[in-house]
Amino acid sequence: MTRATFAADPALSRGREFPENREGTRGPRSEFQRDRDRIIHSIAFRRLRSKTQVFIAPDGDHYRTRLTHSLEVAQIGRVIARTLGLDEDLTEALCLAHDIGHPPFGHAGEKALSQATERHGGFDHNAQSLRTLMRLDSPYCDHPGLNLTWDLLEGLAKHNGPDPASNWALEELDAAFDLELDRWPSLEAQVAAVADDIAYDNHDIDDGLRAGFLNLDQLLELDFVADQWRSVERRFPSAPHDRKLRELIRGQIGLMVNDVIEHTGSQVRGIVALEEIRGAGRGLSGFSPEMAAQERVLKGFMYENLYYHPGQLETSEKARDVVARLYAAYDQDGSLMHDDWHEEMPGAEPARSRHIADFIAGMTDRFAIDQYARIYGHRPEGLSNV
Repeated sequence: MTRATFAADPALSRGREFPENREGTRGPRSEFQRDRDRIIHSIAFRRLRSKTQVFIAPDGDHYRTRLTHSLEVAQIGRVIARTLGLDEDLTEALCLAHDIGHPPFGHAGEKALSQATERHGGFDHNAQSLRTLMRLDSPYCDHPGLNLTWDLLEGLAKHNGPDPASNWALEELDAAFDLELDRWPSLEAQVAAVADDIAYDNHDIDDGLRAGFLNLDQLLELDFVADQWRSVERRFPSAPHDRKLRELIRGQIGLMVNDVIEHTGSQVRGIVALEEIRGAGRGLSGFSPEMAAQERVLKGFMYENLYYHPGQLETSEKARDVVARLYAAYDQDGSLMHDDWHEEMPGAEPARSRHIADFIAGMTDRFAIDQYARIYGHRPEGLSNV
């Protein structure tokens, strides 16, 4: 596929926050390929394998975690980027990094940290992704963080659109390395955002069906899902039921991906430069109006039947309590933290509370459970609902 003239170009990257003195090439890679590789090799990325996607601390090996979700988002994002002539490496890097700031237990953990730090600026997982990549995960000798390109960082900060009213963490990072938070990001970042929607809309259905929280009859109340299911039954009348369900999910992903490609192509027709994308004043990549309406109906269905399912809410509340009690314990006695984190604990607020939140946000589900048991003398019960 020919590179589009409005695609992000690694040769024209705005650079990195800290100058780098590279001795040796370490392979013939573009700047965006280096970004992707730094993310994949980071500790923060590896920890995603044991962080909640939908189901908390799942016992089953077949349920998605933040890591497998991020890989699936990247696969979808690359397909869209390649077809539109965008930079696949930047798109992939954005998809892989978009959930790195999530604390243990997903949104339940985020809620606990937001409540605990409310008087000190709060907690936001998207800003925490930037904070992790730019300050906390620091494997290099000559600078903090991974020192990713401006293009990657601004896309991560604004993949859901401009964010001029950002929280304290993003404001601090923006002051150090201006990310132009009031402008739209590259099309690669916009594609990463819609790829995330496509992935979790459909893969959460897959996990929900597998766990028994959803059933097919419920799904078939949605007309566009019913249309897909009828198509599957016509093409594979004798196939086992579980294979038909997987074909349904694949078909819906394909339908959404094709819709995004067609709609985005129509929106960028006549655009010749990246700056036109950033200055458009609106998002240019996404679903068509018809698909967007169907996707909103699907999201509403998922909140009602899966995310707000009584079993999910009960487990999420227990997970929220685990994170809240961890925070309270570290706030009362900083020596309970690992030695290096305890030694670096700031003495004054708000830095002290934010330091504790950083420590907890980096935990996996498993590590949080282990630390809770170490502090309170027993493991929390009822944290796995599948």
